[in-house]
Amino acid sequence: MQITTIGIDLAKNVFQVHGANERGKTVLRKQLRREKFMEFFANLPTCVVGIEACGSAHHWARKLQALGHTVRLMAPQFVKPYVKSNKNDAADAQAICEAVTRPTMRFVPIKNVEQQSVLSLHRARQSFIKARTAQANQIRGLLAEFGLVVPQGIAHIAARVPTLIDDATNELPGVFRQLIDRLLEHLKLLDRQVDEIEAQIKAQIKAWHRANEISRRLEQVPGIGPITASALAATVGDAKNFDNGRQLAAWLGRVPRQHSSGGKPKLLGMSKRGDAYLRTLLIHGARSVIYRATQRNDPDSWLVKLTTRRNANVAAVAQANKTARIVWALLVHDRQFRPDYTPALAAA
Repeated sequence: MQITTIGIDLAKNVFQVHGANERGKTVLRKQLRREKFMEFFANLPTCVVGIEACGSAHHWARKLQALGHTVRLMAPQFVKPYVKSNKNDAADAQAICEAVTRPTMRFVPIKNVEQQSVLSLHRARQSFIKARTAQANQIRGLLAEFGLVVPQGIAHIAARVPTLIDDATNELPGVFRQLIDRLLEHLKLLDRQVDEIEAQIKAQIKAWHRANEISRRLEQVPGIGPITASALAATVGDAKNFDNGRQLAAWLGRVPRQHSSGGKPKLLGMSKRGDAYLRTLLIHGARSVIYRATQRNDPDSWLVKLTTRRNANVAAVAQANKTARIVWALLVHDRQFRPDYTPALAAA
């Protein structure tokens, strides 16, 4: 029994393994408990191992690579078409085993421990901010049910809501006033926690950023600061996995969706695929670049020309797209950012 390809359906405690030989014939179907997983692969001849890019996938990929296996991670949406009939663990493992052998399959770069560590800091920072925003939106929504509208912006909640609930002319029930008061206290607590934790996390992210040469190089690009640079360096990894800058921009969801047929190209809105957190950081950075460009008001700047004929949000997405392509060029060609750089073809 010569196993050349294995597909693994990961889980918390019970993993499903599907193996095939060089002809694609099934030669192994097995369930493995977590404690027996590494022992099984340590005694197995080296082969190609396919895993869906899900929770703990990067951890197990590093473990299997240490044993000499060739590990390839795939996005779940690319594996789904290979699932036959009903969905179960055995069918998923078989689909993974088949998908990993496809010559056109796209694979996910395996992250190291340092990359996962800094991304965990980013995710924690994002979750605390989301919790505070959700609480502010709940207060705003409950007041809107009674005809009390609070302007957009989280600062208006703490500034205006106490006055609204203390106003006797609002005809709000006493129970509702107590509820809003309690929610305001919770919002203040969340706000205090966000400030404390964000300061701690930002210090840790900046420390990693200062120690990482790639992250420091990306910070030189307009619209990219330490937070965005560290997130890019940890998420993208080896930029050579992308053939060109447009592929990186598409991976981050900053190119149009297509719905073309019969030789008639039809481009839709921004695809918004990939990492929404990275996309948000780059678009916010693009807004700062647009602000500085409009302040200088250089008539020869393509960004100034774009903002005069298109919506500001469209211009921000276009600038973020350009930033992603610059990032790819810097990483692939191992260069420093130069504001005065002119491509050789354009110069000729």
